[in-house]
Amino acid sequence: MKIQLALDRMKIADAIALTRKVEDSVDWIEVGTSLIKEFGVTSIKELKNAFPHKTIVADVKTIDNARYEFEMCFKAGADVATVMGVSPLVTIDTCLEVAQRYNKQIMIDLLNTTEQQKIELRKYKDAIFCEHVSKDQQEELGAANRGTIKSKLYEEGGLQIAAAGGITLDSLEQLKATLNPNVVIVGSAITKANSPSEAAAQFKQKILQVEGK
Repeated sequence: MKIQLALDRMKIADAIALTRKVEDSVDWIEVGTSLIKEFGVTSIKELKNAFPHKTIVADVKTIDNARYEFEMCFKAGADVATVMGVSPLVTIDTCLEVAQRYNKQIMIDLLNTTEQQKIELRKYKDAIFCEHVSKDQQEELGAANRGTIKSKLYEEGGLQIAAAGGITLDSLEQLKATLNPNVVIVGSAITKANSPSEAAAQFKQKILQVEGK
């Protein structure tokens, strides 16, 4: 499992400074939705310039206007950009076409998707599928426990899977057992820790442990 560091609700300079503390322990760097909304694609450019050898994820959560938004992200240096799974399929088709043209990847955010929508999304075999517990659900309802994820989306295997939302050290074993994600997206458990560098190192060590390495 790769660690994707989610950077949200902070200034660009603070995001870079924090990432420098943890860069040895994380694999992917997410330029969060709030960063992009507040500072635009400058946030993507500056994170990519600061960490050129890391995979940069632009969490734009595109739901329409796909060509414009994805080209904007990839031109700014993103390696992966996100689209909502509830989007019209033509939107996701367009995201994939743009990503392939730039030799980049798309991540489909499954927040609030129905089982039928997930089945329809199964055709996007080159995408990364993100099981996402929303920030509002975590903060307002206190619900970050995914339980056992049962979806026909995963029955055939072979998909790239990410998990996001309220992930802690204690939840990694359950995630491994129920979803076995390729990428775990961690935000507050690292960014709001007393020692982000120590927290990130603990995540890296725990992942090695649960994977039996």
